[in-house]
Amino acid sequence: MNRLTLSTIALAGFFSVAFAALADGGAKFVGNITTGGQIRSDFAQYWNQITPENGCKWGSIHSLSNGNSGTSKFAWDNFDKCESAYKWAKEKPGERHFKFHALVWGSQYPNFLCKKKNPGITVELTKKYITEWFDAVAAKFPDLEYIDVVNEAIWAGNNYHSGYGKPAAGAEGHSTDDTECGGSYIIEALGGDRVVNGKHQYDFITNAFKMARERWPKAVLIYNDYNTLSWQINEGIELIQTIVKNGAPVDAYGQQAHDCKGMSKSDFESKMTRIHNETGLPLLVSEYDIGEADDTKQKNDYANQIPFMWETPWVAGITIWGYINGSTWVQNTGLIEKDGRKRASMNWLEDYFAKNLSKGKNDVTFTPVEPEPQTPFKGTARAIPGKVEAEDFDVPGKGVNEDGTTNASYSDDSENHGDSDYRKDDAAAVDLYAKATGVIVGYNQTGDWLEYTVDIADAGDYVMTASVATESESASFKLSIDGKSIAEIPVTGTSWDDFKDVTADVTLPAGKHVLRMDVTAEYFDVDYFDFAKKGQVSIREKVRLDNNTLQDYYVIDAQGVRMGVLSAYGFDAAASMLKSSSAVKASGIYFLRNRTTGKMQSVRVTR
Repeated sequence: MNRLTLSTIALAGFFSVAFAALADGGAKFVGNITTGGQIRSDFAQYWNQITPENGCKWGSIHSLSNGNSGTSKFAWDNFDKCESAYKWAKEKPGERHFKFHALVWGSQYPNFLCKKKNPGITVELTKKYITEWFDAVAAKFPDLEYIDVVNEAIWAGNNYHSGYGKPAAGAEGHSTDDTECGGSYIIEALGGDRVVNGKHQYDFITNAFKMARERWPKAVLIYNDYNTLSWQINEGIELIQTIVKNGAPVDAYGQQAHDCKGMSKSDFESKMTRIHNETGLPLLVSEYDIGEADDTKQKNDYANQIPFMWETPWVAGITIWGYINGSTWVQNTGLIEKDGRKRASMNWLEDYFAKNLSKGKNDVTFTPVEPEPQTPFKGTARAIPGKVEAEDFDVPGKGVNEDGTTNASYSDDSENHGDSDYRKDDAAAVDLYAKATGVIVGYNQTGDWLEYTVDIADAGDYVMTASVATESESASFKLSIDGKSIAEIPVTGTSWDDFKDVTADVTLPAGKHVLRMDVTAEYFDVDYFDFAKKGQVSIREKVRLDNNTLQDYYVIDAQGVRMGVLSAYGFDAAASMLKSSSAVKASGIYFLRNRTTGKMQSVRVTR
């Protein structure tokens, strides 16, 4: 009899048997993880949601050719079943569910991000690789349903839960970060982590969620962490409150629930309720396990905690972290022994769901973000011929369109280096500076871009004049219309305060289009782009070229204070007058601004 039972169980490991999962037909999913990198043939007998334990983690998939150099490579079924698990769920859409775990985690990231293993890694390169990673996942899995966007980033014990910036032991010793790695620049690349009045602002988490929402407008975006039901319950609530306040599009808070062993029914329920009430978010029990060798004690914890998860309407789903004993990350967490014997917890689960499937409640509605197009700043397209102020780029839209294009109107380093509050509500990441000419776009780094909706009166040849300042001899930018390049412009200079004109001949189509500036080589500041029909130069250019015309110039000090107006025949004459004027009492740098053109020039005065 025993031999027959064992043989039958052994065969079940190789042949699929048609069973209904525990939660099939219920209000929410009850899922599990891959086993040793595999999807067991009996998986669907118990579970209707799958999370690859390690297979979708950044470090499992992303590598570079030629060691730490070369081009990115992505192995979607490297040693665990990321793509296979996704396909398993897709076999029965609506009945089975897949969760991507995880986009950003301070452990198990690629070794080419490690400060010690790759001395050439920088913040800029890290940002580039993060973007490549997000884009690669979006290309492979454009319709993800659930995503752990950021994993284990609570600040506790003078470190993050996992080793984002330095090797981490983790608050409870659970981090798997390689101490030889030396940490990474992930936090800096995603915009840093300001501390305000002693409280971490977690800017890098907010920005990661914004990047995820751009790529997956319909996915449930999850922040996931451990010890959130015990030692760091307060810190976890504060993190969620902070990133929500700062604009992170987070949909659910993932409770790993590794810390529930021996927790009473009342304690578990009160803590879950407090977290939900104070964050205002649905909860997902994302990695539930009870590491207990005593079958009865493990079963009692399941019986005290699972019914609340299943029957509470704001708990959106349950993922148990492993079911074959000895095949999970912590000993004695399994539900079925390797010989096929079901532990008391597994028997209890089957009995509970057979009798209580209808008790499951789920009032959580995740509303996908519908795409919204970018719109012209101030509501009107910039007219051409005419001047396009650099700081008046389009207001960004939302989401991803059917063709895969996003509705972003700019791309910039997540950290704001500017000093102006102009457009702080709709473009806080762009580096806007207050200059004597007005607001300009500065700190332009390679890869940054800005878009403007323009209305071109007539098709034809134009002269584009941009007002720029730099101390570089190799900066440059490219202009395009609707994605088609129209000019590549080098920028050189010796002063950040001396704005000079650079010009290019361009051919433009008539009507409304999107003008885009791409930074092809850093760094420079840009004030505006002026377009004039060829052969019909703009009034600004006409005045600038006509040194025989008396022109007015504002005199401005280094603090931007306007001191007065003088009239002269061109900048050179105005500069001579300023240097000899008795009205200027102190040595220093002053600025002349042409009252008609807005053109500026710095003047050094010595007294």
